[in-house]
Amino acid sequence: MTAPAMPPLVVIADAPSLSALAYELAQAPSVAVDTEANSLFAYRERVCLVQFSTRDRDYVVDPLALPDLSELGPLFANPGQQKVFHAAEYDLIGLRRDYRFEFANIFDTMLAVRTLGLPQMGLAALLEARFDVTLNKRYQRANWGKRPLTPDQLDYARLDTHYLLPLRDSLHLELEAQGRLEEVSEQFARLAQVAGEAKPAATERFWRINGARDLTPLQASVLREVYLYRERQAERADHPPFKVMGEDTLIEIARSCPKHLSDLKEIIGMTPDQIRRHGRELLQAVQLGLRTPAPPRPHIPRVPNDVRERYDCLHEWRKPTAKGRGVESDVILPREALWELARRAPSTLKELDTIEQLGPWRRHAYGADILKVLAESAQPSDPA
Repeated sequence: MTAPAMPPLVVIADAPSLSALAYELAQAPSVAVDTEANSLFAYRERVCLVQFSTRDRDYVVDPLALPDLSELGPLFANPGQQKVFHAAEYDLIGLRRDYRFEFANIFDTMLAVRTLGLPQMGLAALLEARFDVTLNKRYQRANWGKRPLTPDQLDYARLDTHYLLPLRDSLHLELEAQGRLEEVSEQFARLAQVAGEAKPAATERFWRINGARDLTPLQASVLREVYLYRERQAERADHPPFKVMGEDTLIEIARSCPKHLSDLKEIIGMTPDQIRRHGRELLQAVQLGLRTPAPPRPHIPRVPNDVRERYDCLHEWRKPTAKGRGVESDVILPREALWELARRAPSTLKELDTIEQLGPWRRHAYGADILKVLAESAQPSDPA
């Protein structure tokens, strides 16, 4: 069957058009939303495209052509209008980071699929299964910060929202039929508050590299300096740091502390071109690290044994509960909720009400089981 022709795409690239769009979207009870960013191509990621679809129109907003998107703020914050995303967390973090938007009334089709225990979590698979629509993945890793955008890129971008409202309708009916609307609504409400992880200072971020905490104090000092060198180079070229040098290469430099350019040839990941461009400065960074006091290691609070035991018991309870419903374990309770329960160890339903990660639905559905698990974990084990 031939799909119906799509209406002309509306590209928003000037302030009057943005004002008109804000007015049009304000009239819609539900709006599909997606974003495209340039994380693979820039030192500081930013939102480079915002797509909207109503029931009869598709819009693509070009933030790089507009000085301000604040007129869209009321839409995102309006509890009376539903904003429909697929895998919303990344989009919400980017929009909040770049434009300070606040969010209310989110519907995430991926969370809906996970709550229903359906197998197709990717948007392309969902649309193919439900609407016989095939999405072209050619531009999944495109540089959305590059202008001008091609007609094919714009068509690709619009398809990420064009079918979201019908998909939402289909999933909403299934959630309603299975009695899962209240459950998933609690997840949507938590999602609307997501803010992203605070980024530590550049002088501390090197500790996040895999293997950094296994280094000696002297090696850690070297790693910090070569990491900071890579950051400066990435910022100057406006490239993601990984395109300057891989983290495995940084770790190897820190471990071997090379003294000569010839030593760099032995390090995995150091190509002749990299040695030519970065070799001398890297050797200087190594020497600086060898002369600099070792950085203090991040403090990782020790988890008390009783808290760890409660967490493990709750974790073990969650597995069969999820399996019985045919969903992933975190659909039952997110990991953060398990830790909060383990730390605070509520013993009554009233105390359970104070656990922020639990909404009314989960307290009602799982509260008695949670309290039973916590009570049993407090009992002394039988002697062997």
